[in-house]
Amino acid sequence: MHCGHHSSGLVLFSDESGFSLPSDSRRTLIWRAPGTRYHQDNIIERHRYGGAGWLVWGGIILGSRTELHVQNVTMTGHIYRGVILEHQVRLFRGAMGAEFLFMDDNARPHRANIVDECVQSEDITHMDWPAYSPDLNPIEHVWDMLGRRIAARQPPPTFVPELRRSLLDEWCNVPQDQIDNLILSTPRCCKACIASSWRHTPY
Repeated sequence: MHCGHHSSGLVLFSDESGFSLPSDSRRTLIWRAPGTRYHQDNIIERHRYGGAGWLVWGGIILGSRTELHVQNVTMTGHIYRGVILEHQVRLFRGAMGAEFLFMDDNARPHRANIVDECVQSEDITHMDWPAYSPDLNPIEHVWDMLGRRIAARQPPPTFVPELRRSLLDEWCNVPQDQIDNLILSTPRCCKACIASSWRHTPY
């Protein structure tokens, strides 16, 4: 079945990011590790933001968003399947129907065999974000908005447990219309890429 044009309204865009407290306790800004996708070994990425923070995963879709998953360990294939796919993504797949498309980044843990098996068994149409254009993913802008909202809190979080609570609170507080606007303004080249890569699990 070919789906000539694909609507952004049926795409769940997802990604991870690292958020940490600054190493200088006198500074109150929250630093989001840039490009915290797993381009290289997981441990390198963890080390880059020192471990004094959290790895978060979230997904956005027109009109809604997933819960924010917050953890302090690297994202393994087992965690990704058990926590992300089997709870969050399957929920949206059930609500959206067969035209639902799940997009994530090219992070190595996501490509584990157990993840592929889960996606296929749940009949979830899955697509990796093109490796050359990850910053076109609209959720990247949501991470930036989240970081700014946390930095603007009075008082801003100064301890790691506070940072976790702030992440969960502010994720819920980002206005949905701002998220929708980001999705609707996804560059046309990305929409064409999504449409051309649309594929269904073989019957």
